Amino acid sequence: MRVISYNLRENHASGELVGLVERFDPDVLCLQECATGLPEHIGGLRLAGATMRNRLGLALYYRQHRFETVATKAFALKKSLHDHLLAPAHERLVGTRLVDAEAGREIVMASFHAAPLTAANSLRRAQIDAAHAMLRDLGPGLPTLMVGDFNYPWFQKSLRARMMQSGYELSRSDTTTYARYKYFRGHFDFATSTGLRVDAVETLPAGASDHKPILVSAAYKEGAEAAA
Repeated sequence: MRVISYNLRENHASGELVGLVERFDPDVLCLQECATGLPEHIGGLRLAGATMRNRLGLALYYRQHRFETVATKAFALKKSLHDHLLAPAHERLVGTRLVDAEAGREIVMASFHAAPLTAANSLRRAQIDAAHAMLRDLGPGLPTLMVGDFNYPWFQKSLRARMMQSGYELSRSDTTTYARYKYFRGHFDFATSTGLRVDAVETLPAGASDHKPILVSAAYKEGAEAAA
């Protein structure tokens, strides 16, 4: 399956979405920093759900001829000082439980946006752990893929080890995904997964956002279950 994740930079890159879907043909599209009032369809993808209380929202779209939604939920995570002062995001996770008609099984997909760099890595780790726990509740034992803006450009080796201890794999893209400033670049956009084999994470061409989209190619692990 093919999953695109894209931080739209306060919705500035929203005009690129139809072209992005037509060009790369994803099964799922996960957005961060999108506006409210989203269209019901983008290309051949249908809106599963989005945050409702955020100034900077998240959304998840899915290919309707392949998937059927079972449940979609937005989740609040522990807030950073930035959140308390500027209130950009009450909800930092949208998860959807889907029936995959092509594979004959269920899966959980999620769009995630961690606290900004003004927060400590310890807070972002706590947010990631909490997000995984909430997704396990949404689909106990199901393969799970969470993509998005993790805001974690440094100390990724320790983050990957922490994910492995909890039964998840951390996958980052082949090249850097953030380039807002001339001399400040890094990997910000990741995927975490359980019960799945991530074959590739490709950085797509830059657009109007300060983040580049990523394209995750994944497949089910035969006989494997998600982390309990």
